Amino acid sequence: MSGEDTQAVQRQATLTRRSSRTAATTNFTLSAEVFDKEVVPSSLASIDAILRVASEIQNDRPRVAYLCRFYAFEKAHRLDPSSSGRGVRQFKTGLLQRLERDNAPSLAARIKKTDAREIQSFYQQYYDNYVRALDKGDQVDRAQISKAYQTAEVLFKVLRAVNKNEKVEEVAPDIIAAAKDVQAKKEIYAPYNILPLDSAGKSQAIMQLEEIKAVVSALRNTRGLHWPSSIDKQSQNLSDVDILDWLKALFGFQKDNVRNQRENLILLLANTHIRLHPRPEPLNKARANHSFRGELDDRAANAIMNKLFKNYRNWCKFLGQKHNLRFPQGQEEVQQRKILYMGLYHLIWGEAANLRFMPECLCYIFHNMAFELNGVLAGNVNVVNGEKIKPSSGGGDESFLRKVITPIYQVIEKEAKKSQGGKAPHSSWCNYDDLNEYFWSNDCFSLGWPMFNDSLFFKSIHEGKQAGQKKNGSMGKSYFVETRSFWNIFRSFDRLWTFYILSFQAMFIFSWKEVSLSHIIQKDVLRDLSSIFITAAFLRLLQSMLDLILNFPGKHRWQCIAVMRNILKIIVSLAWCVILMIFYLQSQPHHNHFKDWLAFVNNVKAIPAAYSIAVAIYLLPNLLAAVLFIFPMLRRWIENSDWHIVRFLLWWSQPRIYIGRGMHESQFTLMKYTFFWIALLISKLAVSYLVQIKPLIKPTKAIMSIRRVEYTWHEFFPEDRRNYAAIISLWAPIVLIYLMDTQIWYAIFSTVSGGLSGAFDRLGEIRTLGMLRSRFQSLPGAFNTYLAPSDKTKKRGSFVSKHFAEVTANKRSEAAKFAQLWNEIIASFREEDLIKMDLLLVPYSSDPSLKVMQWPPFLLAGKIPIALDMAAEFHSKDSDLWRRICTDEYMKCAVIECYESFKHVLNALVVGETEKRIIGIIIKEVESNIDNNAFLTNFRMGPLPTFCEKFVQLVVILKEADPSKQDAVVLLLLDMLEVVTRDMMVNEIREVELGNSSKDSGIQLFASTDSKPAIMFPPPATVQWEEQISRLYLLLTVKESALDVPTNLEARRRISFFANSLFMDMPRPPRVRKMLSFSVLTPYYNEETVYSKSDLEMVNEDGISIIFYLQKIYPDEWTNFLERIGCKDESEARESEENILQLRHWVSLRGQTLCRTVRGMMYYRRALKLQAFLDMASESEILEGYKAVTVSSEEDKSQRSLYAQLQAVADMKFTYVATCQNYGIQKRNGDRRATDILNLMVNNPSLRVAYIDEVEEREGGKVQKVYYSVLVKALHTHDQEIYRIKLPGSAIIGEGKPENQNHALIFTRGEALQTIDMNQDNYLEEALKMRNLLEEFNEDHGLRPPTILGVREHVFTGSVSSLAWFMSNQETSFVTLGQRVLARPLKVRFHYGHPDVFDRIFHITRGGISKASKGINLSEDIFAGFNSTLRRGNITHHEYIQVGKGRDVGLNQISLFEAKVACGNGEQTLSRDVYRLGHRFDFFRMLSFYFTTVGSYFSAMLVVIIVYIFLYGRLYMSLSGLEMAFLKHSKMKKNASLKAALTSQSLVQIGLLMALPMVMEMGLERGFLIALGDVILMVLQLANVFFTFSLGTKAHYFGRTILHGGAKYRATGRGFVVRHEKFAENYRMYSRSHFVKGVEVMMLLIVYRVYGAVDADAVAYMLMNASMWFLVISWLFGPFLFNPSGFEWQKMVEDWDDWTKWMSSPGGIGVPATKSWETWWEEEQEHLQYTGFVGRVSEILLSLRFFIFQYGIVYHLNVANGDTGFIVYALSWLVIVAVVVILKIVSMGRRKFGADFQRMFRLLKLVLFLGSVGAIVVMFVAMNLTLGDAFASLLAFLPTGWGLLQIAQACRPVLKAMRVWRSVKTLGRGYEYMMGVMIFAPVAILAWFPFVTEFQARLLFNQAFSRGLQIQRILSGSKKQT
Repeated sequence: MSGEDTQAVQRQATLTRRSSRTAATTNFTLSAEVFDKEVVPSSLASIDAILRVASEIQNDRPRVAYLCRFYAFEKAHRLDPSSSGRGVRQFKTGLLQRLERDNAPSLAARIKKTDAREIQSFYQQYYDNYVRALDKGDQVDRAQISKAYQTAEVLFKVLRAVNKNEKVEEVAPDIIAAAKDVQAKKEIYAPYNILPLDSAGKSQAIMQLEEIKAVVSALRNTRGLHWPSSIDKQSQNLSDVDILDWLKALFGFQKDNVRNQRENLILLLANTHIRLHPRPEPLNKARANHSFRGELDDRAANAIMNKLFKNYRNWCKFLGQKHNLRFPQGQEEVQQRKILYMGLYHLIWGEAANLRFMPECLCYIFHNMAFELNGVLAGNVNVVNGEKIKPSSGGGDESFLRKVITPIYQVIEKEAKKSQGGKAPHSSWCNYDDLNEYFWSNDCFSLGWPMFNDSLFFKSIHEGKQAGQKKNGSMGKSYFVETRSFWNIFRSFDRLWTFYILSFQAMFIFSWKEVSLSHIIQKDVLRDLSSIFITAAFLRLLQSMLDLILNFPGKHRWQCIAVMRNILKIIVSLAWCVILMIFYLQSQPHHNHFKDWLAFVNNVKAIPAAYSIAVAIYLLPNLLAAVLFIFPMLRRWIENSDWHIVRFLLWWSQPRIYIGRGMHESQFTLMKYTFFWIALLISKLAVSYLVQIKPLIKPTKAIMSIRRVEYTWHEFFPEDRRNYAAIISLWAPIVLIYLMDTQIWYAIFSTVSGGLSGAFDRLGEIRTLGMLRSRFQSLPGAFNTYLAPSDKTKKRGSFVSKHFAEVTANKRSEAAKFAQLWNEIIASFREEDLIKMDLLLVPYSSDPSLKVMQWPPFLLAGKIPIALDMAAEFHSKDSDLWRRICTDEYMKCAVIECYESFKHVLNALVVGETEKRIIGIIIKEVESNIDNNAFLTNFRMGPLPTFCEKFVQLVVILKEADPSKQDAVVLLLLDMLEVVTRDMMVNEIREVELGNSSKDSGIQLFASTDSKPAIMFPPPATVQWEEQISRLYLLLTVKESALDVPTNLEARRRISFFANSLFMDMPRPPRVRKMLSFSVLTPYYNEETVYSKSDLEMVNEDGISIIFYLQKIYPDEWTNFLERIGCKDESEARESEENILQLRHWVSLRGQTLCRTVRGMMYYRRALKLQAFLDMASESEILEGYKAVTVSSEEDKSQRSLYAQLQAVADMKFTYVATCQNYGIQKRNGDRRATDILNLMVNNPSLRVAYIDEVEEREGGKVQKVYYSVLVKALHTHDQEIYRIKLPGSAIIGEGKPENQNHALIFTRGEALQTIDMNQDNYLEEALKMRNLLEEFNEDHGLRPPTILGVREHVFTGSVSSLAWFMSNQETSFVTLGQRVLARPLKVRFHYGHPDVFDRIFHITRGGISKASKGINLSEDIFAGFNSTLRRGNITHHEYIQVGKGRDVGLNQISLFEAKVACGNGEQTLSRDVYRLGHRFDFFRMLSFYFTTVGSYFSAMLVVIIVYIFLYGRLYMSLSGLEMAFLKHSKMKKNASLKAALTSQSLVQIGLLMALPMVMEMGLERGFLIALGDVILMVLQLANVFFTFSLGTKAHYFGRTILHGGAKYRATGRGFVVRHEKFAENYRMYSRSHFVKGVEVMMLLIVYRVYGAVDADAVAYMLMNASMWFLVISWLFGPFLFNPSGFEWQKMVEDWDDWTKWMSSPGGIGVPATKSWETWWEEEQEHLQYTGFVGRVSEILLSLRFFIFQYGIVYHLNVANGDTGFIVYALSWLVIVAVVVILKIVSMGRRKFGADFQRMFRLLKLVLFLGSVGAIVVMFVAMNLTLGDAFASLLAFLPTGWGLLQIAQACRPVLKAMRVWRSVKTLGRGYEYMMGVMIFAPVAILAWFPFVTEFQARLLFNQAFSRGLQIQRILSGSKKQT
């Protein structure tokens, strides 16, 4: 072999062996640029490996690389000769160009004479020198050898192609042998995920675990299984064939699906097996007993079986079918049968794709396939042909996908297309739930097996309708139809509204009678109060009618029995209304003869007897419901009963469906939330009666008594003697307040309940560093109890107090465990650049001579100087001094530790015998005096500080370890000896003795000789020695400043919370080996992964970059970062590529990026490895420390090493999958994000990435898109494919995020699954508590075990800006106190986001972890909670562990997020889940559910409606003249109660009470004084403006979604918002949601101020309407108050130019809304294009309110002369007509004359102008028109024009047909101009004043950034000047 060849192979080896970093470090490496210019199209994916090899060997053997590319080109041409695939032609052209370019240079660099010899030579060298060198048996690096075999295989293919081209017929035998060896070994070293199940993987540490071996052995028990004849007989003899291979051969599952589920099932069973108690029999012992059953314990199989098939068994029971889980008689075959069933279900689920959202559909598939399996196992014979039964889905690979999954998927896809992207009505298509519910009835068995293609299920709704089939089946909208209507709120929560209405009626009647409470039993009062039962009957009738009407769109799928039930309920309800009405009317005084007919109850005095009996009968069902409520266990039994009488009764009360049965809680839980709501409702009703209802009774009677009213307008009902319209306008806002104020009461009561619960949970006990110091002594015991447990099981501690066994110094192993855990946490803080860790570390191994714990130096800082001063000035007894020192435990520990360390230093440093003897005498004397309590008598303490100073100097020299300073050490030792002997010792005899000893020797003390050195300097450098010297130096030198350590606020918060959580109530964890296994799943679409260098340097218009911004926000972390990478400033950090990469990650880890999320989640693995080390290591290894194990692992590669075992256990227990949906597309497009994702995998080897691969494949001459679910991992610097599972079609047919999660769910492992969003973070100290959290699944949480564990979040974006702080506090209160109350006591917590932990088996068998139907499941997360609850799950909440979460930080981002959530809640209101929960919950739990989900948004909308109703009511009163007439009435002049009732709505709008939970949580966790200060600061920073603005966002989008739809996902960006939003952008975003409504409310207030009569003076007017003016200001100017640089004049000028340009730009195809007003205007009306008839009519009716302005004001004009005839209003429309005509003439003139006849067009405009001016002059002169009338006319006609515009938009199709739409658009543009100027003008005026800009900067950002902002502006200005 030549030298060049050898060097080339060595370079190739170096390239392949490029190492990757572990997840435990923050040092990141850059992977190779594998996604280069040769981007491979999806249809040519098979050549990607060839090009990858070519890129790797390009620099070493360019000719071989050329040959590889040439072979790739030939193969590409064979695959797609016509270049018809997407991107193929471009790829071929680019590759051909490169080949032409590389041909000559590579030919020149060729070593051999021919290409054939060149490739043969390189192949042989590569195989001999690299492949064989790597294959070292047990020591082999699987990643390297696997890649080497793949490369060798590619090279051999190229070699054969080159030989064929050059007609070389013979290949050397060595090469042939090498190729065969490569082919064989390549199969052995196949890619794997966690378990290397091939023969080469047996030596891996994870495969040596007993539980893994037991399960693998059981899985390979294929005895008695008859293989299909189509299977190669030889494959049956292989030792690694197992049960899943047999199922694959039988049913036609995909190969990679089998591989994936094999690993999944093995890990599931193994983790269950190892946790069994008593412990299962070891494998070797079992084999000795020759028992297969002894290997895998039957209890493990039973545990998984019971959970996996619980839903299937319940489904069979519900349908009355016998399940197909049949077990043989022989015990040895039972376990095999169980594994067969479990394997079959997992294989079905693993290949089901979108069908996984349909759990009962999977039950149907499994039911039939299990039946076939039983038939095959029993050897049944087909009666037709006499052959053995074969599964219908059999027939080769992918046959199950093709025959079973694809037909059902096509139905789902077809229905999803009908949704038109969520724009079509929900009633026009079937979503996932509709199709799944088809399998809730026995009609599903009409599908048959194999399924009939002509079955109704495979036909669309409309096809079924057209076919005119009599039997429509139960598929589709048979149970529920999502119809857009606000009536859904009443329909779903009818009991709530019935309670409200009946309570209001009763209180109104009682108030109207004006009797005291003691007279309630009066006859008249009781009779009137009893009328509430008639109202209840009518409300029941309304509910029954709504059920029929709202389900009417699904009439073609109605079941006869369901229709009959609805009609019967309507008939019965109507009958009760009639009966109760008749009996009630007959009971009036003039019908006394009716009582004689019922003489047997004639003694009833209060309520008529007949009516009483009717009411009693009517209430019987309610009484039964009350009994069932009191005894929930009885109701659970009834709902789950199969008795026909019970089923009939349930059928009448509610339809019998599969879910929603038996959800009721225990008696104690019921009592808790019942008490909560009873107390709340009593308070609410009492206040409503005393404040809202009773004060209005007298004013109402007074209004009704007024007879003569002089109307100031044309009144259509002048004969109304009771003034009902005035009464309605008076009562309407009060009634609405009555309906919504329960939300405020809920806020109050949840605050109290949550605060008490949090206090009992011990939240906030440690919230400051002072509190941490006071409790730190208990931390080691808490650590060892909760984070490093022993085998002893202990119960939970008391909630009142909690004590831990103190860890003393003599318990060295326990102290060492604490040190490992604590130091690892501190190290993670340092890696995150939060701290400088010296003062926070604990010695890894304690000194055996020490009798005290070695606490972190920050606790002991300053203690030694204080003790020295105390001793120097103390003149009393030794005991008194020691007592004073011992009062501070940390001072005592510091003194003892320093003394012992002093002795240890001298002992290590001094080696001379004389010196040792002298030092020993002195120490003995000191300790003797201490023991005899005579130390202060025989020693002077004054020189002690001098002695200490000398010792510090000695320690400094020891730290430096400079051998040249040995003389200085000697001098210091002599000085110290002299101080002790001459200055401190009182007894002179000692000094003489010491002097004599030195004189006798004749040698100077501490002076070394050649033969006998006196001191050893520097001492032997060990880790322990360096650690001890550094610690000693800190103890002696650090002063009081360490009391603030750590200074970083985030580090303080995390340490405090973590320490506090250890004293909370959490389960004791098992050892890592026995803990529940879990996975983490993170969905990712296209967000930022790692910020690029250009992202960091990009500046906004103010010259501010992201890096500059973060330096100002996190100054201490920036300093720590520079110190960590060894740079002084930013410029130095940018000098190397490694530092730039570090800088990119530093920025990314402070944003909301995938990089941050992955780093946080990988802390789980790091924590598990550390905890496994503490579990598994011996005491000596623990004392050596965890670091020693990790360091030694680099040298010891043995799979039996401790570190390898730790890796194996971590792999067993934790899996992290990032489901990067578009990774394949990004990779092919060369997207930077793909490279960043690959880098994440390289730096985190255990990270797995799942993605959906779109591949173009040829089939039948056509190129078709084929979709795969793919899982990859990092292999050196590339990604390696592990599994590729074919899908029946596109995975994304519903909502993107849940579909993305669903496709990757099959790659998760374990019993638990944590869903983490990509804007979340995690911390090592929290990851250490994951074992504790998972144990909650085994704890007692009521009747049912938990299915979802709720976890609290910490919002880490609160420091970015004031808005982020507001949002952070609001979100924190919800995820802590809010969810705490939801879980305890209300039991209505659901799934609100992505830190929750799911019971994985429970949810994969019940529809997954979210729902994905388009539109209706926009808020996909909460539907997982709904589904879990409806399926008898149990959701808990735990606050001893937290996960970080990022929130939106800019107003526009926040508004987009709130709009998404509001739209999601609007869709929830229509959903079947909300309807079913509203009906299946008991009354009080239903209240909890309503007010914590859709009710909170409906209440927010009611607040806005109350403002409108109140103001329009006052407008009606003032403009009609009723208000003036009432004031003239004596009873109405000074009615304080009326004013109190009217102003009560102001309290609602301010919303201060809604912030109570936030204040309580802040006080609980940070202290109430701090919370009070924060609240005051928030108010000063205009938090009220922000919350009021958010109210408008919620109300607008919630209401519009229910009425018109249009809900969609709104991307918020999640970036750093430091930019100024232009006025046009704010106008586009808030025009309809805030600006229009704000202007309308402002006009109402102005008109009422002008024409109102109640509050003539301005002060009274403002007191009553201040909150509404505040709302107007917040809605109109909030976006500018919270917009960076929103009041800078230059920005105003630029914004105005941008807005006017946007307004005038024409629209058209391809013009985005950001560029043209016309396009935006069209998009704003999009919801009206897809709304239904009811939506259009509602929009028109709502728009009519604008006409009241014109109708009322024109009668008050001087022109009207007091005339109230209708003709005045009719004539006023002439103005509208005239304006419209003028605009139409101008529009037509512009089109006809604008281009060619400019002069004519100008003349036309002149004539119109002169005519208009003339008409106005005539009106001023002849008709007494005044200037005031002119302004009043604007208030009158502008709203009318807007109302006409809104009606025109609703009637758009009609107006377009009439060809007047262009005029409507012109009118709309005019109004937009007016509104824009009206909003812009005040902002521009404020921008004139510089102090406004300064104020806003302080308002928005912290002080450091505001200062930095000004500096950057000055610098940028100076640059421009220069």
